[in-house]
Amino acid sequence: MGLYKRGSVWWMSFTHNGKQLRRSTEIEDKKLAIRIFDKLKGEIAEGKWFEKLPGEDYTFAELMEKYMVEYSAVNKAASSHKRDKSLAAHLLKAFGANYLLDIKPAMVSDYKVQRRAEGAFPRTINYELTLMSHAFNIAIGEWEWIDDNPIRKVKKERTNNAIERWLTVEEEDRLLKVAAKWLQEIIVFAINTGLRQSEILDLKWSQVDMERKTIIILEQKNRCVDTLPLNENAIGVLKERQKHRLSQCDFVFPSNNGTRMSNRNLFRAFGIAADRAKVNNFRFHDLRHTFATRLVQAGVGIYEVQRLGRWKNTSMVMRYAHHNSESLRSSIEVMDESKEPFITNLSQSSKKRGYKPPLRLVTP
Repeated sequence: MGLYKRGSVWWMSFTHNGKQLRRSTEIEDKKLAIRIFDKLKGEIAEGKWFEKLPGEDYTFAELMEKYMVEYSAVNKAASSHKRDKSLAAHLLKAFGANYLLDIKPAMVSDYKVQRRAEGAFPRTINYELTLMSHAFNIAIGEWEWIDDNPIRKVKKERTNNAIERWLTVEEEDRLLKVAAKWLQEIIVFAINTGLRQSEILDLKWSQVDMERKTIIILEQKNRCVDTLPLNENAIGVLKERQKHRLSQCDFVFPSNNGTRMSNRNLFRAFGIAADRAKVNNFRFHDLRHTFATRLVQAGVGIYEVQRLGRWKNTSMVMRYAHHNSESLRSSIEVMDESKEPFITNLSQSSKKRGYKPPLRLVTP
C-alpha cells in the first residue's frame, strides 16, 4: 500500500481481494490525502470497504455519448464516425437505460437473437458488437469506469465471406445500357479504380493529375495518402467529365447544383438501374469486388492487387480470387515450356520400338 502523486493529485495504491488497485484521492493536499488513505486502510482491515467503480453510476447511453464525442469523432474518419452513430442507434434501443455494471453476457446474447429476428445480417450484428466492445474497452483502459467487458464472452455471428458478388461482362453491359450517363461514368470509374463509393463522391479535381495519369486518395481507414495509377478507361471517364465541368466546382462527380452528390442519391439511382438490368443481389460496393476479381483473373499478382485496392494485407484479397479455368491456363502451360510434350515423345519412342496398340475386344 502507498500514496503516490500523478500530476498534482495524490493517488492510493493498495491490494484488495488479491487485486492490485489504484484510486485517486481527488485532492492535491498531501496531509488530507494521508488521512483519506488511513481511513481506507482501516475500512479494509475491518472488512467494511467494498470496491466501488464509477461504472455503477453510468448508463450505457452515457458511455456511448462520451465515446462518440471523445473517441469516434476524433480518431476515426468522418464516414466511419457516421457509421458508428448508425450502429449505436440499435445498441441504444436495447441497452441505453442500463447501468454499465448491469450489462451481462446473457443480455448481449439475447440482443443477437433479437437482431436476427429483425432481419439484420450477421455481419451487421458483428459490427454492432465490435463497436460496443470497443467502447467498453475504452471505458476500462482510459476512463477507469469499469473493470470488465461483457461482450468479450459472447461469440460473434458466423459469416460466409467465401464468395463475394462481382459483375460479369454481360451484366455490366446490361447495367450500363439502362443507366443514365452520369451513372454510367461512375460505374465505369468504380470498376476501373476500385475506389469506395465515398471516395468517388469526395474526389476533387485537385486530386487528379491527368498528365501523370494518377489520383491522390486520402485513405479513410488509416488516413494515409496514396497515389494511384489510372488506366485508359478511367482516364476516358475523367476526360468526359472535364468537358462538362461546372465552373467553381471542384468535385469530379458533383450533383446537378455543383455540390457533393449525396450517398443516398447514388445508392437509389444505382439500385433502380440494377433492378431494371436484372442484375440481382448486387450492391454498389460490389463494383470494388469486381475490380479485384478481374485483376486476379487477368493474372495480376495478389500483392499488386492489394496495393492497387489498398487492402490491409494479402489475405484480405484472397477472397476475390474467383479464378475460372481459362484464367489459370497460362499458369499451367508454363509446364509445357520446360520440355517437349510427353505424348509426342511417347509416340516417337513407340514407333522406334515397333509398338502396336492392344487389340480391342469386341463383345457379341
